[in-house]
Amino acid sequence: MSSKRAMKQAQKQAFAKHRSNISNSRFFKKKRFFKKKSKN
Repeated sequence: MSSKRAMKQAQKQAFAKHRSNISNSRFFKKKRFFKKKSKN
């Protein structure tokens, strides 16, 4: 029973990490785009 719980927790953590990574990459892309725009 405890191992099942641990697996669920690990999955949750991995999912959270994945989501944060996606949002971070999106943010950096946006930043770069704005920088390019301001240059022009």
